[in-house]
Amino acid sequence: MTTATDGTTTAADAPGPSSPLVSTFVRLKLALLRNGLRQSAGRRAAYLASVLFALAGAALLLLGLLALRDSTHAATVTVLATAVLAVGWAVMPLFFASGDETLDATRLVMLPLRPRPLVRALLVTSLVGIGPLFTLCFAVGSAVAVGRGAAGLLTGVVAVPLALLLCVALARAVASANIRLLSSRKGRDLAVLSGLLIAVGAQVVNFGAQRLSAPGGLAKLDPAAEVLRWLPPSASIGAVDSMSRGAYGTGLAQLALCGVVLAVLVAFWGRSLTRLMTAPDGSTLQAAEPSRDRGRGRWRGGGRGGAHGLSRLLPPGRTGAVMERSLRYIWRDPKTKAAWVTSLAIGLIVPLFNALQGTGSVYIACFASGMLGILMYNQFGQDTSAFWMVAMTISSAPDAYAELRARALALSLVTVPYAAFVVVVTVGVLGDWGRLAEVLGLSLALLGAMLATGAWASARFPYSIPQEGYKNVAPGQAGLAWISVFGGMVGAALLCTPVIALSIWLHVVGGWGELVLGVGALYGYGLVLAGLRLAAPRVADRLPEILSAVSRG
Repeated sequence: MTTATDGTTTAADAPGPSSPLVSTFVRLKLALLRNGLRQSAGRRAAYLASVLFALAGAALLLLGLLALRDSTHAATVTVLATAVLAVGWAVMPLFFASGDETLDATRLVMLPLRPRPLVRALLVTSLVGIGPLFTLCFAVGSAVAVGRGAAGLLTGVVAVPLALLLCVALARAVASANIRLLSSRKGRDLAVLSGLLIAVGAQVVNFGAQRLSAPGGLAKLDPAAEVLRWLPPSASIGAVDSMSRGAYGTGLAQLALCGVVLAVLVAFWGRSLTRLMTAPDGSTLQAAEPSRDRGRGRWRGGGRGGAHGLSRLLPPGRTGAVMERSLRYIWRDPKTKAAWVTSLAIGLIVPLFNALQGTGSVYIACFASGMLGILMYNQFGQDTSAFWMVAMTISSAPDAYAELRARALALSLVTVPYAAFVVVVTVGVLGDWGRLAEVLGLSLALLGAMLATGAWASARFPYSIPQEGYKNVAPGQAGLAWISVFGGMVGAALLCTPVIALSIWLHVVGGWGELVLGVGALYGYGLVLAGLRLAAPRVADRLPEILSAVSRG
């Protein structure tokens, strides 16, 4: 029931029926969860594992926070940790929107629901799940860690649910404001980059933990905590600390600030829902067609003869066409783009962070070659079922060799200069310029070995990459992916043994490290040629098997 034409409010907006609506939404979320777990045993196992992991993490976190109760930096740690948790809640819908169907309010657009009762129902529904349970445990532990006396504990009774509601409302407001983006192609591109966010965040946390473990490290965070204790939801934990120290006015002001921000978030959420459920979807408007056609025109470039930009610099014939197709995959395919961005970022972050800590070695710069070389594995998986068009052009081993060589050349356009760049940056940060040539030679040898084993693994262990969702391996093919990647990495390391032995021998006899650069580059190039030669006959003989393997996603 909705608002009548004469402006009177019907039962949908009355206070009484809101409770049945809330219970209905809670049952709906539980039904979605239950039906999702019925789809496969693997999904049930993954969900149960995540529940156990979250509960174990929450228990350990709670014990750790309780251990901070008598620490002088308890307030600093809890306030900063609450701010980090709030940031996680804010960005979670942008990267994992597909994990909770209730985040997409457009599914309810045809139902006769008013924004205010809908917001109440969705807010209560958002409290059901692993994330809210973890946040509740964290908030309780933080309040107990900083709370002292009756005033502090009583304030914690109010501050804990307030912090939880702020986190949930923040996530919902962000999701409602960006749901059009999340359901578009750009949103899918953003979602598949979640692995990069996690990897970068892990490196940042590791770097920060090592810095803070030094004597007096936590004291450096006190100024930041003094600012964040006035920003909700950290202000709710700050209010408990203020009340415990007798600053009652400050504590009440912080609680009031949290209440005001919660009201603003809920109001913004309601307005976003109203706009989302009444405004037309711009992606279906005909006005967008001319710009889209112009964008296609820029990409087409009038065919191979009139191609623009980089395509004009590529070699003619099959090699250039395959290279251009591979480069387009990098730019336009969400999963391929995510793999490239992740490899490029992690390949630089790991050596650079280790170098900045002052404890790293110049040889860790070879990590970039390993990350970039993985991109050669499962080359045909990115084609998915469209691989049949590639298979139609392969009738012999020379055709397969030309196909693999062009794909390796496309990768080399980016991987070779980038690997060299990472080596130079790492050596520069550590100031060990005398080993630049040696490390660069080892890096090029490893990259060549990865490309060689990647070509062979693409022919022997192909697997499908699902186009939808966050998984990069189709169900039932995880074993193939593990064998392909990790087996190839071990093989590549073994193939680099001669160059590693040469480097060690030159260190012993005090020879020229520059010799490793030349030998490593030539050796890596030779490995690539040998790997392509070995893989080409297998590709030509196994075209039906490869097509079947990559078409499951």
